[in-house]
Amino acid sequence: MNRKELTPDHSPREAFGARLRSSREARGWTQDELAERLGYSSTHVSAVETGRKPPTLRFSRSADRAFGTEGTVDTFERQWREIRHGSLLEGFPEYVGHEGRAAEIRLYEVGVIPGLLQTPEYASVLAGSAVKRGAITPEQADERVSLVAERQARLVRTPPPLVFVVLDESCLRRPIGGPAVMEAQLARLVEFAELPNTVLHVAPFDMGERPSFRLPITVLTLPDRSLMSYAESSQRGHLERESTSVLPILTAYHQLQADAPSQAASVAMINQLRKGTP
Repeated sequence: MNRKELTPDHSPREAFGARLRSSREARGWTQDELAERLGYSSTHVSAVETGRKPPTLRFSRSADRAFGTEGTVDTFERQWREIRHGSLLEGFPEYVGHEGRAAEIRLYEVGVIPGLLQTPEYASVLAGSAVKRGAITPEQADERVSLVAERQARLVRTPPPLVFVVLDESCLRRPIGGPAVMEAQLARLVEFAELPNTVLHVAPFDMGERPSFRLPITVLTLPDRSLMSYAESSQRGHLERESTSVLPILTAYHQLQADAPSQAASVAMINQLRKGTP
């Protein structure tokens, strides 16, 4: 019988499969026996063990129940989350957790529409571009698009968070995915601005040096009114919780909002772009 040799260091998926196999063999179980305990077919178990199929959250939790690792530090579910977020910058998964319960979200973006405002088509084009560059796998691209949808869904709650957005004009001008994708995306921005819990500004190029930031930034106000900022470098995301560091960022954000054109003027700019007017 052929037995695929696994290389746990090769990828988080193979590390998961190798651990699943070793845990099963340590108990003297066959794949059929483990499959019965998990509620899956032996073919599915084999595919996960050899890294041909990624585990799911349900599969991982079933494995934790079968092997008695629920509630421990090193669960199969933890490994699954590492696989799922493997294509994301370090620090971003933690940020997403805080974003999902924030009372207020303030963000400034340059170059591309931020994830919370992206249409599925726009998000898919960005993820597909990363695949073409070899930065991520097709599976990771699907996970990125799914995460965008999940983040947006978390904003639909009672009461909803207040969401303040300032977009550099470059976000609107950079063509992503062709005219149809951009038209739908610009329409989505107008719809966003009409919501009762949102404020949208565009920082136009003619603001010159006045914008407070040169890179994207996010400031969260959590339910207990504590503040947190998030910014990214090329290698990782950084969460800042110290008020002495976050308060100046919040002040600069308020200055940026004050300097930017009003929401009505910003929406008018977006609609002009939709009509093809410079």
